[in-house]
Amino acid sequence: MALETVALAEDRALDAHLESNGVETKKLINHPVGLFVLFFTEMWERFSYYGMRSLLVLFLVSEASKGGWSWTRPEALQLYAWYTGLAYFTPIIGGLIADRITGYRKAVILGGLIMTLGHATMALEGVSTNLFYLGLFFLITGNGLFKPNISSIVGKLYPPTSDKKDAAYTIFYMGINCGAFLGMLMCGYVGEKVGWHYGFGLAGIFMFFGMLQFYFGQKIFGVLGAAVNKTEKVVDPTEEVLPPKVISQRLWVVAILSIFTIFFWMVFEQAGGSMTIFAKDYTLRNLTGTAGTTFKWVDGILTIFPLVAVTVVLLTLAFKIAKKYPITIFFTALSFVIIWGLAIWKVQKEFSSLTTEVPASWFGILNSFFIVTLAPFFSKLWETKFNPGGPVKFGMGLVFVGIGFAGLAYGGMDIARGASTAQVSMFWLIFAYFFHTVGELCVSPVGLSYVSKLAPAKLVGLMFGFWFTCTAIGNWLAGTTGGLIDKISSEYSISTFFLIFTFIPIIAGLIMFAINPILKKWMNGVH
Repeated sequence: MALETVALAEDRALDAHLESNGVETKKLINHPVGLFVLFFTEMWERFSYYGMRSLLVLFLVSEASKGGWSWTRPEALQLYAWYTGLAYFTPIIGGLIADRITGYRKAVILGGLIMTLGHATMALEGVSTNLFYLGLFFLITGNGLFKPNISSIVGKLYPPTSDKKDAAYTIFYMGINCGAFLGMLMCGYVGEKVGWHYGFGLAGIFMFFGMLQFYFGQKIFGVLGAAVNKTEKVVDPTEEVLPPKVISQRLWVVAILSIFTIFFWMVFEQAGGSMTIFAKDYTLRNLTGTAGTTFKWVDGILTIFPLVAVTVVLLTLAFKIAKKYPITIFFTALSFVIIWGLAIWKVQKEFSSLTTEVPASWFGILNSFFIVTLAPFFSKLWETKFNPGGPVKFGMGLVFVGIGFAGLAYGGMDIARGASTAQVSMFWLIFAYFFHTVGELCVSPVGLSYVSKLAPAKLVGLMFGFWFTCTAIGNWLAGTTGGLIDKISSEYSISTFFLIFTFIPIIAGLIMFAINPILKKWMNGVH
């Protein structure tokens, strides 16, 4: 009974918040429909980001005869480090620009346009290698404007300290991972099987659709995220007025959580670097007989069923808002028609093939598949009595990601020191991605929610920028340390290489458990 009373109070506070800001009050699974417009916008942006990222290292290290650049592993992983690091560093600048000049919504639209141009430019790398680097520059710049500001809009849909934010960011995170899943699946397949240029170009098409559906659905958000206007003050009856000490302590919590994400992302983002190398050169990917047939069915199911799930979400959203926002639904529906066509073509092509070779980029989809599968469970879990505070969730996430690498270390025990190829079972990559996903669900969406809840309204964009700057450092370290795979595996073993990424996050997680009482006190009532 007490929980029902709290839930009712939360719903009333949310309704008052939406009405005071002119936001569309219709709801879908008890959340504002605006959350799902952001869901699809972020879905297609992540499609483009992860679709391209899944190809980057593979393209660089592939032989010239296969259309690649024949770079060494350390060279490719160093570029990967700088690209992913800068892509998460520019959001601190993008957050400042949105806070002080453009507002969140214009920043998202401009960022989407610049990233579309970046993908188009990369697709022309065959004309000039300089176009490839120019495309990376556009992607880094556009991401800086897009990434922190769409996350900020999600937070602004809810009252500042609403407990519904954890669930909202988990739903939003499902959008991120639906896009990542489809991007790696489709762009990775097209890039490896058809041509690198086509994979890079495909990523840009859906970025453009995501930007358009957001642009035409802006009125859903009322005054939230609109251009900065110093003559008008948005009134929010639920906004807290806090003493400086409380603000300072909460900002320290945001800073500490952000810094600990460096350890998480340094390990987790091995997915696009050393784990991709492991998939390409050390994993048994040529399947025959029953194993090959089984993979074709599994791959077909993984292609179609998640697409069915997000299509149902789209249809439900269309039922709610199509009359008022038809153009938004049109562009989202058009993008789904195209992606369905690609999915059916891919499945048909694989079943008609006489051989079965698992693309190295395919393993990257496992993280997103597990996210989409497990996120509803975690979303509900965080709304029950078992809902530990942010620091505890962070500690759990760090330990889980370490366990994933423990599996890879064990699976690689029999690989000879200095071996450049091997045939390790696919099971160990699947094991690692499962535990990495559980860890990610305890860290990333929860972290986004806590930044939104702990940072004062006027500093939300800046603090999201700081959060993504720490993510940038983690990404840069991931690529840089991943580049040591050849050196460490030749001097010791590849198992030793993965053991390093086992111990680092587990130790960081134990430290987070130890300092939880202090951080809980500094949050001053925010759970």
